Amino acid sequence: MNEELERLAEAGGLRYETDAGIATITLNRPDRGNAMTGAMGRALKAAWAEVRDNPGIRVAVVTGAGERFFCTGADVGGLDAESELSGLSNRPFHEVNHFSPHQNRVWKPVVCAVNGLCNAGGLHFVVDSDIIVASRNAKFMDSHTNVGLVSGIESVGLMRRLPVGTALRLSLQGKNFRLTAERAHQLGLVDELAETPAEVLPLALAIAQDIAANSPQAVTLTKQAMWNALETGYSQACEGGWNLVKLHWSHPDFQEGPKAFAEGRPPPMEPRPRRARRRPVGQRLSLICGWANGVG
Repeated sequence: MNEELERLAEAGGLRYETDAGIATITLNRPDRGNAMTGAMGRALKAAWAEVRDNPGIRVAVVTGAGERFFCTGADVGGLDAESELSGLSNRPFHEVNHFSPHQNRVWKPVVCAVNGLCNAGGLHFVVDSDIIVASRNAKFMDSHTNVGLVSGIESVGLMRRLPVGTALRLSLQGKNFRLTAERAHQLGLVDELAETPAEVLPLALAIAQDIAANSPQAVTLTKQAMWNALETGYSQACEGGWNLVKLHWSHPDFQEGPKAFAEGRPPPMEPRPRRARRRPVGQRLSLICGWANGVG
């Protein structure tokens, strides 16, 4: 961890740790429900930049400290019209919002480990992560309208991951509607359930370890193709995905992966998205077909 990130994390109540290519970001204000402040927002921006730009990081996990709260949203007592937290600064979206991986242009996979109550601004991490793990005690709610605020960002993400009625109930009923982890799992917002809060992070890390073992560039480009599909039509998404497939042809992992598979050994994956000597098209397609036949 660089010195600037270390300084911001300490000041902002954030813990940033790395191990075996996995970065774990912990919202570390359990006495305040892991609520976000302006200082935490600055620390999150620096943490996501480190995840994005450090080739040694392959996957990130975001969670909350303790066993009661994942994140209860913004620390409302510290908000005003000029706050740097969330959308309360009258500047364009991309200049203000840097809480989630999506808002920081992070294309590396992110697993969200929800260990307790997730409210309002805490939903940024849920809707913008790739895989969601939650403990059975976890609940989801959105109290923006209860305190006179518009839920205009997190609610948009909820509309992509939940049935319309459930998303609307969360954001319009506010604190009077809490979505349980079990029901969220049934509806697809949560991908894996852990029995207890203590089991959430180990389960999230196990998923992250599986992902980290794969080609970093192939994983990143695959994630990009899939998320882009949510924002474009099917044909356009397929064209974009095909361009990413072709982009990967010049990467060392494209050559080494099928070769290692044929030889029965694990491939040494290249962490950096660098270019390599291009093979003739026929040779590239032969590798693709051979790989497909081998695993089929």
